[in-house]
Amino acid sequence: MTSPTQTEPPFVPLRHSGWATKRTPRWVFAALVVAVIGVVVVSLSHKPSQSQRASDLAGYFNDVKGGIGSCAAGLHDSENAYGQILGGTAALTKNAESVFTYGGSNCTVASNEALTDFASYQVAESLDSLNLDTADNDVLSWSFDATTVQTDMLTALQATTPTAKASAQAKLSADLVTLDKQRATIDSIWTAAKHSTGATAAFPSLPTWQPPAA
Repeated sequence: MTSPTQTEPPFVPLRHSGWATKRTPRWVFAALVVAVIGVVVVSLSHKPSQSQRASDLAGYFNDVKGGIGSCAAGLHDSENAYGQILGGTAALTKNAESVFTYGGSNCTVASNEALTDFASYQVAESLDSLNLDTADNDVLSWSFDATTVQTDMLTALQATTPTAKASAQAKLSADLVTLDKQRATIDSIWTAAKHSTGATAAFPSLPTWQPPAA
């Protein structure tokens, strides 16, 4: 007896094991490449202009002034008071003590909120190449030196012997030199930034010692 002829095709499994996998369409990769190119083109097209950088630098100087302004004003008052005392105005002695004390404390981060805020200041991205972060650190160092100078003034004022007074004045003179060197370093960075951007904005005021005329 013969077997019946098989009319159905043999069973062939489509997959032996595993889940079906989906391939990412090529158009997705093409879209990603186009997006990356677009980001690069946009970043290049938004390069700040010279006038924008000059405006940003003017804003930066204004922000520095807000941070260091009260400290600088206090030092200016202290220098004036000390100069008058050296000039023979003894009546200012008691008032000068409070001027030196207040001015010195106002140049510390712990006592001056504006200076505290400036310690975390971020320079605008358009000015990244101008080394202004270094200048900001130098401004903070200048404020610490300003505190030292005003402490020296108070010490010299309160000295009760010629030897003590001479020693205090010698230290004050040395610290004033340090303070003015710090200011010169800051000015050099700011001057380079102004030349680079073409800005005309004035620097924040950081007073220098002007000894009384003999």
